[in-house]
Amino acid sequence: MQSAQQEEESLWIYPPVDSAWNHSIINELNIHPVTAQVLVSRGFTNFDQIHGYLYAKLPNLIDPNLLPDMGKAVERVLAARKNKETVLIYGDNDVDGITGATLLTEFLNYVDCKALAYIPNRTSLNQSLMLDALAYAQKNQCRLLITVDCGITAAEEIEQAVKQGVDVIVTDHHEPTDQLPHCIATLNPKLKGSTYPNRELTGVGVAFKLAHGITNTLITSGEMSPSKIDLKRYLDLVALGTVADMGSLLGENRILVRYGLRQMHLGKRIGLTKLLGVCEVNPSEISPPIIASKVAPRLNSLGRIADPNKGVELLLIQDPIDAGILANELDLNNIERQRIERKDSEDVEQYIAKHPQIFNHRAILLYSDKWHPGIIPIITARIAKQYNRPTVIIAIEKGLGKGSIRTIPEFPILPILRENARLLENFGGHDYAAGLTIKHENIEAFKNQFIAAADQRLREQDIQSKLQLDAKIDFSDLTFDFMESLNLLEPFGNENPPPVFYADARQAWPPKIVGKTHLKFYLEQKERMLEGIGFNMAKRRSQLLRKDLLLRVAFTPQINTFLNKASIQLQVRDFKVLED
Repeated sequence: MQSAQQEEESLWIYPPVDSAWNHSIINELNIHPVTAQVLVSRGFTNFDQIHGYLYAKLPNLIDPNLLPDMGKAVERVLAARKNKETVLIYGDNDVDGITGATLLTEFLNYVDCKALAYIPNRTSLNQSLMLDALAYAQKNQCRLLITVDCGITAAEEIEQAVKQGVDVIVTDHHEPTDQLPHCIATLNPKLKGSTYPNRELTGVGVAFKLAHGITNTLITSGEMSPSKIDLKRYLDLVALGTVADMGSLLGENRILVRYGLRQMHLGKRIGLTKLLGVCEVNPSEISPPIIASKVAPRLNSLGRIADPNKGVELLLIQDPIDAGILANELDLNNIERQRIERKDSEDVEQYIAKHPQIFNHRAILLYSDKWHPGIIPIITARIAKQYNRPTVIIAIEKGLGKGSIRTIPEFPILPILRENARLLENFGGHDYAAGLTIKHENIEAFKNQFIAAADQRLREQDIQSKLQLDAKIDFSDLTFDFMESLNLLEPFGNENPPPVFYADARQAWPPKIVGKTHLKFYLEQKERMLEGIGFNMAKRRSQLLRKDLLLRVAFTPQINTFLNKASIQLQVRDFKVLED
């Protein structure tokens, strides 16, 4: 069985060497040579790109009117405002949808256009959650429905809404299918023929663009004073949804998230501040890793096992006591979600351990009626990352399978889903993360097609996990000043990960096991000794029992504060034993 071996042996991708360009960056920006090398390694080829990456500000955001149909969308919303219509904001039930729905609901009500939010519940009996929203719209006499983070693949349901006298504006960022919805306006940066320069907006990002477009029109027409609308107040929601949805932290998204984090640090959104309290996080310390590991799972747990409308309620709430109660409820939901996830994860891992022949193929597809459909996206992401293979996990309920798909860069998923559309009831998403519904009786046929496609299109080296190295560094360069210079590259996240450096160093003494599964390293290079922590590396300790061993270590440096004393520690990502 090659799986365990596969997890450990990463292919190291060494940084490109371009001394002339490196020196130009150092001279132009007056930055540390190693930081300059990171910019070379990340593929920057001119100073305009670098300045945009390092120093872009809010005025550098892209004009919302470059999104096709923006004018039509703004016109219809302002007609609803003028005619005192109630607008229904229908968001997807993940953090991206919840934050986007919150943003538009809060914004529209602020500009005197009455808006209600509705987030579908996964436990709904309706196979199409959009039909639930339509019923809700009619009950509340809403003649305009705006989707957030969904709708681009719901052409049939939208047609039903239009027939029943409800106008629809779709705001979404998922890949469109050939059949586009017939509605008032479709805002999506991925539409064919779109001139919008940022394809990587998330659902909440597109919702923000609509708010920006409406604001511009209200100010230009003189209906509202510029001093009355401050769009910065919504950027905390944009940052939260963008990071949670694994949005790329380059280009425009980077500006939105950078300023959104600043907005979060102010602690003005009461419900979010209470939720951070439950996570034991101070608002001033919030960062993308904290959003991804602590905040997003608690909000996501609502869409997975409970009522996601409570997420919108928490983010809109003004009363601190009610916010505290609701934040605690989210925390309890998350504990239950973790319990279900642990149970289902163990079941999946036991199945994989008993069926090593899975690894004879270059993709994984598993299905069962024992797994919770709300939990499988988390497990799918973990399995795909662990084994570096395209992975589909399907939970079956009443004869219908709900599947989650994660893949690797070498194997975009949407073309495969389109090729097998006849076997699927529904599918949608991105090239690297998607979802599907499928009848139980079609799963085996789809499994065979999916695995055959991966075996045919992927090479052995494609499924070997890879570690991208940004620069070689000496321990003497790892100073607090250098760590400060790395802050220029933040915020870190998807497509802008923290830099990974490498250095050759001797073990001062063999590593010790901490917390049962982690390794603590003691590394020495030219009189300087640094400690390192290698998460989940305890099983590799047997390679390191000699005291004076020379290692090549790949790591990300971090500032560790213990008892008010700061030191630089290495988060070890991988190591190789070098021959003496």
